[in-house]
Amino acid sequence: MTDLDALVGEWLTLPDLAETLDVEVGKCRGLVRDRYVVGIKRGENKTFQVPARFVLPEVDGRPGPIPTLRGTVMVLADAGFTDEEILEWLFTPNDELGERPVDALINGKRAAVRRVAQTLL
Repeated sequence: MTDLDALVGEWLTLPDLAETLDVEVGKCRGLVRDRYVVGIKRGENKTFQVPARFVLPEVDGRPGPIPTLRGTVMVLADAGFTDEEILEWLFTPNDELGERPVDALINGKRAAVRRVAQTLL
């Protein structure tokens, strides 16, 4: 298990993500391409996977990705972070936020997360 595995915990392959969201796998590829979720190739077979934590049980009445994740991913990408570094930052506890940035996003603290992320630019 890598450090990122310990930070993230549960992962979803794109077929698993599609099943969770009740959509086609192609739609999930679009979510990745458009940066609504981010993932990496991992595991023994190097399959592309995204953190399960990115999926909320109810977004507009159905399961969906964290609505505020995309903007934060874009800020971190603009700062030169790789996808693996983005995941590490999102899942590492942050002293300024008092929690992991991913949890802060889920808890409605978008502005605070983006403020911290922008200090990395």
